[in-house]
Amino acid sequence: FRSPLKAGDSIQFKMADASAGTFSVSDLPNNDAVLLLIIHRHDKESSAVAFESHVFANLQNAQVAVIDTYRGKHRSFARIAAGKKSTEEVEKAETEVEDKKGKKEPPAGEELRYNSVIAVNPGLYEVLLADAKGKVETKTPLVALKHQSYVILRTGVEEEDGPGSGYPEDLVIFPKSDSALLGAAWTTFRPMSWASLASVIIAIVLNMI
Repeated sequence: FRSPLKAGDSIQFKMADASAGTFSVSDLPNNDAVLLLIIHRHDKESSAVAFESHVFANLQNAQVAVIDTYRGKHRSFARIAAGKKSTEEVEKAETEVEDKKGKKEPPAGEELRYNSVIAVNPGLYEVLLADAKGKVETKTPLVALKHQSYVILRTGVEEEDGPGSGYPEDLVIFPKSDSALLGAAWTTFRPMSWASLASVIIAIVLNMI
């Protein structure tokens, strides 16, 4: 925005000439911060919208918000793994493998909880969507740089009225950073901290189309 946001401001969203929804800001942090604001389908039956928001803290490490905007019954779980080797391990484990003691080994990588935020060390990662049996459905790379804020989105709408009535499930990461900026000092995956993704200082007003 050309004009800085202020407490009490509203952001209106439109589809052509129709109002899609209004996002109202009730309060803002005292220091400069990055506001993540996502508008998505409220459900698969209607055209109503919902908002997800988060204000990123000012941290040295990269921060990643994980948000599920998929609408449908299909269940998928997001995981993050460091390097190509870990991703290959996940792909081989299409079903959970039992060890000699009969215990099940979980798929490689770290599970990402939806609607939460994780801080990670700078590095090259791969984010995967896997079904309940551990089979990888899709994957996409994540280059995490210091001081940068990212969002991982699970997107899609389940088909309700036959082929063409929905949108396929997908994984979106934004922004896309250049791995050349990592240099030689980046490390492998080590989560720094988790935080609940809550709109504590943001008031949301939804308008039905």
